[in-house]
Amino acid sequence: MTFDLHGKKVAILVADGFEETELSRPRAALAAAGAETVVVSPCHDLVQSWTGDDYGSPVDVDVPLNEARAGDFDALLLPGGVMNPDTLRTIPRAVDFVRAFFDAGKPVAAICHGPWMLAEAGVVRGRRVTSFKSIKTDLINAGAEWVDEPVVVDNGLVTSRQPGDIPHFNTKMLEEFAEGIHAGPGAQHGGGH
Repeated sequence: MTFDLHGKKVAILVADGFEETELSRPRAALAAAGAETVVVSPCHDLVQSWTGDDYGSPVDVDVPLNEARAGDFDALLLPGGVMNPDTLRTIPRAVDFVRAFFDAGKPVAAICHGPWMLAEAGVVRGRRVTSFKSIKTDLINAGAEWVDEPVVVDNGLVTSRQPGDIPHFNTKMLEEFAEGIHAGPGAQHGGGH
């Protein structure tokens, strides 16, 4: 199935230590579908990836976090890696940026440790999600219904567990991003498709 994302602008929020493949492969899928991807980060100029057990290739920062506005984007991608969301969730502006996508009903895709940001932003209560198993309890404590599946879709929110799930994750991310706005402002609940 192919999806046309021409005219869509997708924010990719990352800090140092993001999992390299969880940015590069979804970003390539988005670009292939015609979307414009924009790396947003609290880092300036370059943000450092993680691969295996060491740092990987740096990625250019397109828009510094302090200049980014959720209203300028159609959707949000949250890659994982342990350090990345653990840093981002301590930055109020990053948490507010994520929350703003949910407040506007815009689609969000988060993989691996990326859903940590969803717990911090208080946007998973009553929603069905998955994640890397080590943050399962954090998501449950934040009110989510956590399941162990390769990809879960709940009203515009796409979540996956790990890099091995990227093919499933990409397909559902493209589908939800193509659909656009879900459920309207402030929608925190809702079933999947």
